[in-house]
Amino acid sequence: MGTIQLKKVRKAFGESIIIPGADLDIKHGEFIVFVGPSGCGKSTLLRMIAGLEDLTSGEILIDGKDCSDAAPASRGLSMVFQSYALYPHMTVRNNIAFGLKMAGETPEQIAPKVAKAAETLNLTEYLDRKPGQLSGGQRQRVAIGRAIVRNPSGFLFDEPLSNLDAALRVNMRIFIMQLHKDLGATMVYVTHDQVEAMTMADRIVVLNRGNIEQVGSPLELYNKPNSKFVAGFIGSPKMNFVEGNIAAKHKAKTIGVRPEHIDIVSGKGEWQGKILLTEHLGSDSFLHVDAGDAGRLVVRAPGEFAGKPGDNISLKPDAARIHKFDAQDLSIR
Repeated sequence: MGTIQLKKVRKAFGESIIIPGADLDIKHGEFIVFVGPSGCGKSTLLRMIAGLEDLTSGEILIDGKDCSDAAPASRGLSMVFQSYALYPHMTVRNNIAFGLKMAGETPEQIAPKVAKAAETLNLTEYLDRKPGQLSGGQRQRVAIGRAIVRNPSGFLFDEPLSNLDAALRVNMRIFIMQLHKDLGATMVYVTHDQVEAMTMADRIVVLNRGNIEQVGSPLELYNKPNSKFVAGFIGSPKMNFVEGNIAAKHKAKTIGVRPEHIDIVSGKGEWQGKILLTEHLGSDSFLHVDAGDAGRLVVRAPGEFAGKPGDNISLKPDAARIHKFDAQDLSIR
């Protein structure tokens, strides 16, 4: 099993309230991603689940058992940190085995567990090397191996890919997704990168100033955000927001439309603009457009789009894809 329940979990440092009160049910085998801007409380919430931060109030249940005051080692969870935290003088084999050795297991008990974890993580040929002889991605896999050998009921990842370059991040993202599929274990993953959240998660938990704004599948959050905050955070590039008379025509304080939901049309479109700059990404181009009353917009175009800065352009938003928000920045359905 690997269920985790948060019931009115609250965290405060004196007068400063970090988590006002979080309720969340995580099912066995789910891949849950906590996402939000820096300072939103996502890492604090993860550390409370791990037992590395005390609760001010509320309950944390793991497999139905109240673990609110339990020591980290007794919760049945393994944590992988942003820092690899490997022992540089030890081999990969001994780094992976270290926690088991400290728990009092014998070399005969430890050896097959280390071998199995190394095989799962494609580290078998590196077992006798030291961390300084490994790449960043390999070191992170060693850190994951140290968590796997404990056979936990769940894994907690605190921004594990932040120290890797762009190419390694993509490779490790795919690796962790495959690992989740192979192990079938519960995984809770913290990131500020919404692309990681969208590609990896079964469900995403969006946090804002310690509050859980919305929980749902990536497509649920993309297509039906509950608030302007969620709409602006999920999706890359971010959603365009338009206020004033244009929004008022839609009986809203603000309307939102994603770059991929604005068509470039010939003749007179709904919005007229001028291209300010273009970002060419190969398969796509992103145009930054001064659209007058609609403000500055980002528009997705095909990679071969020939427009250049200074060109006039006509735009038509997909009426069925316009999101409306009220004065409290909540979605109008």
